[in-house]
Amino acid sequence: MLHLYNTLTRKKEAFHPREGKQVKLFVCGPTVYDYSHIGHARTYVAFDVIARYLRQQGYAVTYLQNITDIDDRIIERAQQNKKDWQEISTEFTNAYHTDMKALGIDGKIEFAVTTDFIPQVVSQVKRLLEKGVAYKIEDDGYYFDLSKFSDYGKLSGRKALAADDAVSRIDESINKHNAGDFCLWKFSRPGAKIALLLRSAAKSSPEPAWDWETGRQKAIGSTPEQHRDGDGRPGWHIEDTAITEHFFGSQYDIHGGARDLIFPHHEAEIAQMESISGQVPLAKYWLHTGFLTLNGQKMSKSLGNFITIRDLLEKYDATAIRLLILSTHYRSPIDYTEDSIKAAAAGVQRISELISKLSALKANPASYDTIGKLLSTTKQEFATAMDDDFNTAQALAGIFKLIREVNTQLRDNRVSDAAAQEILALLGNFNQVLGIIPTNIETVPGEITQLIETRELLRRDKRYSEADDVRAQITAKGYRLDDTSNGPLISCK
Repeated sequence: MLHLYNTLTRKKEAFHPREGKQVKLFVCGPTVYDYSHIGHARTYVAFDVIARYLRQQGYAVTYLQNITDIDDRIIERAQQNKKDWQEISTEFTNAYHTDMKALGIDGKIEFAVTTDFIPQVVSQVKRLLEKGVAYKIEDDGYYFDLSKFSDYGKLSGRKALAADDAVSRIDESINKHNAGDFCLWKFSRPGAKIALLLRSAAKSSPEPAWDWETGRQKAIGSTPEQHRDGDGRPGWHIEDTAITEHFFGSQYDIHGGARDLIFPHHEAEIAQMESISGQVPLAKYWLHTGFLTLNGQKMSKSLGNFITIRDLLEKYDATAIRLLILSTHYRSPIDYTEDSIKAAAAGVQRISELISKLSALKANPASYDTIGKLLSTTKQEFATAMDDDFNTAQALAGIFKLIREVNTQLRDNRVSDAAAQEILALLGNFNQVLGIIPTNIETVPGEITQLIETRELLRRDKRYSEADDVRAQITAKGYRLDDTSNGPLISCK
């Protein structure tokens, strides 16, 4: 039985979708003003695996993800680059899809772009106004009144009175009823120019806006005669509930995202949709990925402590990045270091080397009994780990235990050709979920593999001088060897 840790209830719960084997999964997508970084990779690889495992277990998963293509940061980037805001959003939307494909995200995701759902956004704002939980600030916008939603804070444990730091992007206003009230819809000013966020020296540009009645985009620089009272653009939080209501209705199964979105973003989603529908909860299960730090620090461009997915992919295979991410439980923090990614690459190499050995195994009538029991145990351990809140770290531990034992039996010539095929099939089954086996396995010459194994045995016996001599032989043959926590990593110099 699959159990999930639910942020909403703060405990593990048995997984029972609302409609039999149908699973509706929504994960907050990117705001497309820049290239995606490894923090994004952490979240999207984790939910890729979650969706893959659910499908492997027979669930029909509809995986929905939004793409925020209108936002202050997008417009600011357009100003800086002297481009139209739509050029920026299109450029980085395409870059995001390219990065996800390169990471092995399997593509079974329905993407919803914010500007395609402006009528749905407007509809939700109007309903919130009708219900008296939203209000208008002249020459500013429509805001959600936190004092009208008593359940605010049930996801994060933070109440409305403690929400004074919940300002996000276009939510600042001295006229708000409560410090934490958030913007649902920001009014535009006809023909106005905007210098966004007051921190950019870039030239201002015409303000994009959508018609309050039709939801259609207004012409840039519309005249006062063309302007309708209420015309503007969406706030951050409202787009997600407008999109999920359109596809899923007022309630669905799983809402996922990074931990830093719990407050205020996910709290705002709950307040909006539950106020509109009166149905509780918005999502039955809330899943959140842990933080990713870089060399022990929060990622920051100003500190030069920032790595994009595409930069990382220039140095390491996507399977190594996935293995690094999956070696830690999705809810736990990860600290990215050069040593940790090298260890992950070494782990991928160990898997690939075993696959190469098994694939090349000639007809061999060796005993199958021991291997058969090992495969059965490993398969059960994998299922147990994944059923325990998608514990990929524990699942991988079982896989590497299998690899160690099979390598030992291969050295002793105790693996039959039939057993080899069973092992390959099982690894393939695991890979359908984890995606950690390279499509094209680059084999290391048998001579080099033998030298590596000899060196490992010498090191185990503490014959370090002889091990160094073997390492020198490996280097002389044009290979670089790095020792990692996951074993030796071999690469061409």
